[in-house]
Amino acid sequence: MDSGRIRTPRTAPRTALRTGRIATLAAAALLATVVPSAQAVAETAPRVDLTVLVVDDGGSAVGAITAELRGSGVPYRRIDLNDPNRPVLDAAFLSDPSDSATGRPRAKYQGVVLPHESAFGPDSAEQTALQAYERTFGIPQVDAYTWSHPGVGLDYTDRGGWSGVLDGTTAGVTAAGQAGPFRYLAGALAFEDNDPTIAESYGYAGRPRAGYTSYLDIPVDGGRASLVGEYAADGRRELVVTFAYNQYQRQFRALARGIVDWLTQGVHLGQSRNYLSVHVDDVFAPDARWDPALDCTPGDFDCVGDDGEGANPIRMTAADAQYAAAWQKSSGFTLDMVYNGGQGEQWKTEHGGTDPLTDRLVADRAQYRWINHTYTHPFLGCVQDNTVVPWRCATDAAGNTLWVSRSELSGQIRNNHNWAVGKGISVDRSELVTGEHSGLRTLPQQPVDNPNLAGALADNGVKWTASDNSREPAQRAVGTGAAKTVPRHPMNVYYNVGTAAEMTDEYNWIYTSRADGGSGVCESNPASTCLPAPLPTATGYADHIVPQEARTALSHVLGNDPRPHYVHQSNLAEERLLYPVLDRVLADYRALFAANTPLVNPAQKDVGTELDRRAAWDQAVAAGKVTAYRVGTTVTVKAPSGVTVPVTAPEGTRKRLLLGTTAFGTPYAGTRSAWTTPEPLQTTVTLTLPTA
Repeated sequence: MDSGRIRTPRTAPRTALRTGRIATLAAAALLATVVPSAQAVAETAPRVDLTVLVVDDGGSAVGAITAELRGSGVPYRRIDLNDPNRPVLDAAFLSDPSDSATGRPRAKYQGVVLPHESAFGPDSAEQTALQAYERTFGIPQVDAYTWSHPGVGLDYTDRGGWSGVLDGTTAGVTAAGQAGPFRYLAGALAFEDNDPTIAESYGYAGRPRAGYTSYLDIPVDGGRASLVGEYAADGRRELVVTFAYNQYQRQFRALARGIVDWLTQGVHLGQSRNYLSVHVDDVFAPDARWDPALDCTPGDFDCVGDDGEGANPIRMTAADAQYAAAWQKSSGFTLDMVYNGGQGEQWKTEHGGTDPLTDRLVADRAQYRWINHTYTHPFLGCVQDNTVVPWRCATDAAGNTLWVSRSELSGQIRNNHNWAVGKGISVDRSELVTGEHSGLRTLPQQPVDNPNLAGALADNGVKWTASDNSREPAQRAVGTGAAKTVPRHPMNVYYNVGTAAEMTDEYNWIYTSRADGGSGVCESNPASTCLPAPLPTATGYADHIVPQEARTALSHVLGNDPRPHYVHQSNLAEERLLYPVLDRVLADYRALFAANTPLVNPAQKDVGTELDRRAAWDQAVAAGKVTAYRVGTTVTVKAPSGVTVPVTAPEGTRKRLLLGTTAFGTPYAGTRSAWTTPEPLQTTVTLTLPTA
């Protein structure tokens, strides 16, 4: 890399160029009159609340760390530096001399996130109070984005450092990083370079000075210079990050878990996993095919004059099923087969009474997970009027919407379940995916759920029914029933294509401007971006669509997002378009993470349970109904009755029972974590941490 001139980080205030110094006399006076002495604290372990203090300047770096805290369920308090009415940081804001519950000194925050090392001004009263607090209670501080200079333990550029654009650079996790907060990473971390015409990440790399331990570095002038590391000085510890980032970039997402673990010393509320599950809809059914001449899909009532009978539909073969089973075995990844048994029976009847595809999939049934997709895949919302494009809800003479009945809904669910049981397929009655997520509200035509849906779900014991995350990203109850939705991410591998050329043609239609021969949808949709030019149909899928879709899917994986992705059986047929995307996701993931951080492949009901627990937890935290703190090696958490608590702690942590203890949680990413509740006859969750 070429050497560059050091520049001030754009997101940091001008004071980022100055090294903060503690005013010794002021700090001593503060310690003597407001908080206990260091010796007293050592003799009487303080109460440290399991809450993080976030000091926000509006920059993307603090925003990224805040998003990680929020997404993993870590309680935090945010102070907006741009708010003139914000609270002032002083000793009373940060701590109590004596906590009423424990009789000990109380630290109100277990860690502090700052935009940079001297966010309040290096010699200000607030900066002095914060540093005194951190020193007294041993509270770590993250400098979200700063530059390499002696004030944070790094040398300047002219003494072996570097500054410049990091796009495409491969950084290395050091031995200290892998033994410490980034123990879950495999070793190499590549900075994204999604657009060669745009600089996406700028950074400063410096040579460590005394007191600095590098965790992530890059090669510079025959040596190594640090981008992330710990600086210990003056009785305080800071995690120093010297490159710019936002919450969506892969390099931050990979490091986010370790940043939080370092900040909380490995003990915090909340937990995080890397999830990936893929639902394959319409198994046993054929899917309609895109027509590149008409730029629509005959057979799905989206073409003018369409009679609903599309020619040359796409359907897997027995050979495709054999390939799917072999791919699962070689990749170590299980697909969810979302099936329509009645469609398979209809195909068999129309094709001479035999169906090798069904025979092969049923023979291999134990290798997959199976989810009910209704027997014949009808639309289960309002009665559709397909005489117009787009369709509309049919009405009676009085103008009232006509709805698919509860008996028809229930029959579609029940008959498909019974069909699977008859074939020896293991299927969970509590899980359902309706065709096109129908029955749930479908905008703009159907703004409410089918009022008969909740009852039909209850009739069949369905607790978790899929919804489209692009329409409804939040989980919700269905009507007044007990069933809840499980949002699923649609993958940009279309249901109505069997070849890469078809896929690229439809992609071009959606993502190119009218001037370039496209639909122009990308011009009118503010959430979309038009391609600079149509993709070549021969290479566009492999060169552009596959890496982009793999990148999107991996971003969900790294974002602690358990929501399934969904595709269609057509994507396993003909040119088998799904596999290049999944192969890319799996390869990128396994190159990034160590063996202690495997992909979690949850069933639909497990995703539903996870989202339900998160919602209840977030609500309890937001309402201030959770009390959690650490005293020495003891962690105590009290939450409202019925709320399951997420906790992350080091290996060796034990949970207290009424009599004795038991190992806490399950191992993941070098820590142990779990959703947990108080034991019988207890009102709090109490954990005992391992001694150092």
